[in-house]
Amino acid sequence: MGLRKLRVYNGPETESAGLSLLGESADPHTVRVTLGEILPTLADAVASDRTWLTDFEADEVTISSDLYDVLQAYRHFRRPGA
Repeated sequence: MGLRKLRVYNGPETESAGLSLLGESADPHTVRVTLGEILPTLADAVASDRTWLTDFEADEVTISSDLYDVLQAYRHFRRPGA
């Protein structure tokens, strides 16, 4: 009979708390996720007026320049009287 090797399970390698990781980050305090993964949760939190959102309102996020341009245009055309 051959020798059996034991392996230690350290949890999922590509998912963390239901969010899939896009790549390893140099900073251990950051996680890269797609906008599609977090947007429904954030939209619900805003609609529910969750107070924990204020804890993160000064945090910076990185988005693509294309998304920034679309958001700027949307903001411009959503102004009252526009």
